[in-house]
Amino acid sequence: MTGITPELAKQHMRIDHGDEDALIMLYIEAAEQYVAHYIGRTLADLNPFPADLKLAILRLVAFYYECRNIATFGLSSQIAPQGVAVTLDSHREKWFHDGE
Repeated sequence: MTGITPELAKQHMRIDHGDEDALIMLYIEAAEQYVAHYIGRTLADLNPFPADLKLAILRLVAFYYECRNIATFGLSSQIAPQGVAVTLDSHREKWFHDGE
């Protein structure tokens, strides 16, 4: 779908072991779902897949990996790292209605 593999995510996060590949894959799937929901579009429909969205997903994966216990650090209200929403906003599906 997005072309983001555990290997690419580990390279982004500078991880050189495979001990947590299953966990990283879970974070990739969660980040892809977050992005799809946020922009209101199916990621599979984006062909070619935009580089800035790929980077946003990688940043989310790194955030999930580094902040596993966010409540402990007082970051529980932060859902995504700064800058991700700005990137996603440019791809967000616009919904208009006539007020009815």
